[in-house]
Amino acid sequence: MKIMDFLSSKAITANIKSTDKNSVIKELVDLLINSQEVDKKHKNKLIELLKNREALGSTAIGQGVGIPHAKSDCVNKLIAAIGISKRGVDFESLDGELVYIFFLLLAPQDSAGPHLKALARISRLLKDKYFRDNLKSAEDEKAILKIIQQEDEKKV
Repeated sequence: MKIMDFLSSKAITANIKSTDKNSVIKELVDLLINSQEVDKKHKNKLIELLKNREALGSTAIGQGVGIPHAKSDCVNKLIAAIGISKRGVDFESLDGELVYIFFLLLAPQDSAGPHLKALARISRLLKDKYFRDNLKSAEDEKAILKIIQQEDEKKV
């Protein structure tokens, strides 16, 4: 599975401005709305679903990475947004570290297989320190997109 199969090339930011967990979630959902991947009328419902998922346990998996995710009937295909925070955000990470790389993933209610495959692909990729460092130092959205596309071209 390639990241670009579900990442909207317009739902990328190299400069997350938010400084707390809930604001980051809102900012990433806004990216999906602005890229027209999600209808604006679903904004509050999606934010609520993502917050509820976070309440079960943080999706910040350590090493500066957070993968907030949820399933919803507001989307009809797997979609993702990515954001990089230059300052880092306290996302209640498992290792207590700040989070710099956020991958927001939304899946249709009935798509357990693709949802889990995407989560596995993202987490495997983000375990690579070189890949994480490249994303963190990306100057702009084009650079982030290029890094991900290059990674997708490698054998999966």
